[in-house]
Amino acid sequence: MNGLELSRAFYEAYGKPMLEEQFPQLLPLLAVGLFGSGSECFGYDDETSRDHDFEPAFCLFLPDEDIVDRRTAFLLERAYAKLPREFKGLLRSLTAPVGGPRHGVLRTREFFSQKIGSAEGTLRLEDWLRVPEYALAECCNGELFFDNYGEVTAIRQHLAVYPHDVRCKKLAGQLLLMVQAGQYNYPRCLAHGETAAAQLAVNEFVNAALAVIFLLNGRYLPFYKWQFRALRELPILGDSGRVLEYLLCTPNDEDTAQEKQELIEELASKVITALQEQQLTDAICGDLEKHAYSVNDRIGNAELRNAHILMTI
Repeated sequence: MNGLELSRAFYEAYGKPMLEEQFPQLLPLLAVGLFGSGSECFGYDDETSRDHDFEPAFCLFLPDEDIVDRRTAFLLERAYAKLPREFKGLLRSLTAPVGGPRHGVLRTREFFSQKIGSAEGTLRLEDWLRVPEYALAECCNGELFFDNYGEVTAIRQHLAVYPHDVRCKKLAGQLLLMVQAGQYNYPRCLAHGETAAAQLAVNEFVNAALAVIFLLNGRYLPFYKWQFRALRELPILGDSGRVLEYLLCTPNDEDTAQEKQELIEELASKVITALQEQQLTDAICGDLEKHAYSVNDRIGNAELRNAHILMTI
């Protein structure tokens, strides 16, 4: 049983009866679920993940104090804290009176304000460019068990994908970085005998390729330690993980350097095909750099389109 399954089971067994018996008047104003920080919110937790933050727990999201006052929120938090300390052999952590940072009673606007700097989830163009992708991923991961009030659902739906212009700007920059780091600088560093610098170029290429693949799939890139795990779920180029791992984990000697260059070129070619299939580029060549600038030309906002292509890197 992973963290999301555990959370739902604990809610169904104890949280739901508690709400229905003690707070029926709050049910129309509540959202309950589990999302945010932590591998359990992505469904990526395993036995190793249980060393911290793995417990029977869920989040209760409340609207502002003018709708649900502070005393009612306190009583709800106290009732949540009194739920059984042990469930399916797992212990819950103690919760502070005002709620823990990940579980318990949370104010919806405070949660999203802390994550992305916007209580309502509305972002200006410059905000979309500034907010880290992992924070956006944490706003949209996990699961809502119910949302009678609708506020949390509306914000999550608004944040679900990048606006077209933002996606194109980020995609264009990462495509160009793939070219610079992998196709251009990697072989040049090898020619200079700078094997460490060559590996740094590979690292940059892999990071850019991961960003591109997630953008092509319309998914946010999660925190770095889950990126390869999340990659396996993606329908578009999600099978590239082994290639990227090979590039990262093999030396840059005579036996592997040529193969690594070939793999870089093959992945660049696959990315071009995906760009063309999604009609994100008008270029018809095999030059990834030209496709990067073609993607940038798709941006409708003139100021953003004319900004440096690497501005989001």
